[in-house]
Amino acid sequence: MGVKTYHLKFEQKLPIPLAETWDFFTSPLNLAKITPKEMAFKVTSPFTPETKIYPGMIITYKVSPVLGIKLNWMTEITHVKDMEYFIDEQRFGPYALWHHQHHFKEIKGGVLMTDILNYAIPYGPIGTLANALFVGKEVQKIFTYREKAINEMFGVYKEQE
Repeated sequence: MGVKTYHLKFEQKLPIPLAETWDFFTSPLNLAKITPKEMAFKVTSPFTPETKIYPGMIITYKVSPVLGIKLNWMTEITHVKDMEYFIDEQRFGPYALWHHQHHFKEIKGGVLMTDILNYAIPYGPIGTLANALFVGKEVQKIFTYREKAINEMFGVYKEQE
């Protein structure tokens, strides 16, 4: 029996230039600013606000995704195409698979940001049940919170004519 994988796609338009968008999202320390507070998300890698991602970069975190249980999580930035996309993959953490693509495309009046996430929960049928009961909802909640936080920071994109 194989591991069940889940595929999610989120899109958000930002009313800021591509360079500003890229600068914000390629700074690992900014991730905590767009993660729900109750997750107690903290980058534990020794980065400064000036640190930018690069292929091969390892980022470590502490996070409490469920019931306040603190977990260590490690991801690697596996691919970066300047001003277009980057990919992070879990190397150690709560998922059997975590592959997260971050795409950025200049549009009239701003940027279209697209997240493509493929993930899997360990423990076979128990993991499938856990995803149905709460993990899937928590992942969705993270991206819903993130959209709201980004809108508060950068403003809401207004459709261009």
